[in-house]
Parts: sequence; C-alpha cells; structure tokens
Amino acid sequence: MGRFRHALAAPGLAAIAEVKRRSPSAGDLRPDADPARLAAQFANAGAAAISILVDERFAGSLEDLKAARAATTAPLLAKGFFTDELHLLNVKRAGADAALVILRDVDDARAAGLISYARELGLETVVEAHDADELQRAVSLGAEVIGVNARDLETFDVDRTTQLELVARMRGHDAVVVAESGVRTRAQGAAAELAGADAILVGSALMQADDPPAKLRELLSRPLVKVCGLTRADDVDAAVEAGADMLGFILAEQSPRRASAVLAVPDDRLSVAVFVGEAEDAGSDLVQLYEREEGRVRGRDAMLLRNGEPVAHVVDLPWDDPDPQHLQRAAAREGRVMLAGRLGPDNVRQAVRAVRPWAVDAASQLEREPGVKDHDKVRAFVAAAR
Repeated sequence: MGRFRHALAAPGLAAIAEVKRRSPSAGDLRPDADPARLAAQFANAGAAAISILVDERFAGSLEDLKAARAATTAPLLAKGFFTDELHLLNVKRAGADAALVILRDVDDARAAGLISYARELGLETVVEAHDADELQRAVSLGAEVIGVNARDLETFDVDRTTQLELVARMRGHDAVVVAESGVRTRAQGAAAELAGADAILVGSALMQADDPPAKLRELLSRPLVKVCGLTRADDVDAAVEAGADMLGFILAEQSPRRASAVLAVPDDRLSVAVFVGEAEDAGSDLVQLYEREEGRVRGRDAMLLRNGEPVAHVVDLPWDDPDPQHLQRAAAREGRVMLAGRLGPDNVRQAVRAVRPWAVDAASQLEREPGVKDHDKVRAFVAAAR
C-alpha cells in the first residue's frame, strides 16, 4: 500500500486539505495563497495529505507543487485535468505522491492507461466519480482510491445527498473512499464518515476561512456534540448557534421530552430521531434506537443508525439510575462511541477526558423544564465539550 493511500486508510476520518487560489464556480478564494506555508500548516493541523491545484484555471502551477514538496513531508495529491502520460510524469517530477484521474474526462481505456503508467512511476491515483455510472467504472478499473465528488464539474451544482448514497455503496469494497466537495462543517464531515468515507477532501471552506489550519482542526475535532430532547424551534436555533453538530428529537411515547416531530434542522447539521423498541421513518439523518425495558421509559444503551445500519454505539446510563462505572464502561467500548447519561456543562469535560468519545449527548441537564432548553446551559455545554 502506497503512503498516500495508507495515510487516508488510518482509523477515523482523514482529511485531504486543498490549496487553491481560485475556483471556476466561486471565483477568487485566496489569490495570495502561499502553497509552501499552507502545506506545512495543514500538515501540522492534522491533514493526512495535501492537495495542490496545478491547473491555471485554479491559478495553480507545477511550481506550487514543488514549493509544497519542499515545505512538508506529508503525502501530496496533484489535482488537475490530466489526460496523458506527460501530465503524470511532470507532477511526479514536481514531487507528487498521487494524481487525480477524472472519469468525466477520459474513457476507460485512457483511464486504465493512466493508472498503469502512474503505477510504473510509483505515483498513486485518485480516480474521481460523480455519478453511479462513473462509480461503477472506477470499481471496474480496480481503483485503489476513489474520490466521489459532490460537485458536477459542468454545472458546478453540489449534491451531497447523491454523493453520500454513492459513498455508502462502497461499503465492503477494498478501495479507500474520499468524499470530495461540499464539506464546510464538522457535521457534514461526520455525515460522510458515517456513510463510509475514509476521508474528506476540503478546499473552498479552508481557503475562505480567516485561519485555514484552524478551520481544518475544527472540521476534524472530536467529540461531536449532540443536544437532545428538543421540542421547540427556538431551542433548535439556540443549539445551532451554540455550535451543536447534531440535534435530537425524542419520539418515544413515554418520554417527558417527547417531540411531535423532527423539526427543521439546517443542512449543515445532522438531525437525530430517538426511538425506543422500534424505529419509524421520521425524515431524520440518523436514528438513535434504544431497547425496550419493562417498567422504564427506555433500556440503557442504544445504537446510532444510518439508513438502518449501525454506525455508532450510544453508551448511556440506566433510566433514573446511577452507575459509578459508567465512564470506565464507555471507555472500554470499541468503535465509535456516543457518550450519554446526565451530561451537562459541569461534567462533560471530565467525561471527554476519561472516555475520548466520538460524540457526546445531553438532554435533561440543559433544561429549564422537560423539553424546554436553558440557552445559557446549551452554550456552556457545547463550549465545555469542545
């Protein structure tokens, strides 16, 4: 396995941070971008790899790639519209570890030739697809790293729903999958992760940020924060404004925080419908499903589901009962863990240190009364969890 693919295949969600001065769809992004400085900063901020635009339509060049190579040892992806072997030879000589092959631009025979020649050079490839047909072509070509682009390169429209559906189709395949374009928030990155992406490629959101490496750290930071038991639109707004990544709506009959429905959530966050015993289609991004327990509103633990597939364990406290070993139990659980159980502003920091969860979930400790949030507590909880 090449070092580029190996970096993306590491546990957790990886990021390819992209250096680009302009975009054909958005115009100038950061005209004065210094590829050497940004490449070093992105590597220090946790990027698994750095993408460098070498095409003049993005105000890029091979000199940018050479400058980045001199500034960092991180794997470098050369991005451009490469259709012949000379393109690949040039980016390899300039220091690239991998190059992009866009299936929209080449037929299968040409793509196979480019992939084969790249392999001879010791250059890895990211084979990019943006629809179901191209994804099948990428699989048939034996691509080891497949990029699924949410952006249509002809219309520049971004369709993250279709992208995530395509990413999810790759579950069980050996290829490393990169979700490209459309990620501006931690929740959008997590949505790609839960669909099955090994990595996200982020360019415009970083280039437009006041502090690009800080924005990258934000996108990759964990735990995600879920505010649950929401019943009112203004409480949803307060949780979003505070920086919550996931908004939870309890649809279990006996719960004192039962919502009438999943309320509207911005498309840069994730909605979660909470059920006990059996889930229904509530139009949410995710479902949190507890087992039934006789005499109680819910069982102890739950699964977080995406389209019916388990994607994380929810480690909770028993209903109305304490457990002195709760944090140790959560820390011992393998895989993605969402930690719940009477978390609030005063104890979440300690809990995060002890468990290192993928996400934290709070409801009752953020309330004025059941189902009605205290906005100051919501803000304090999100800040403490970070």
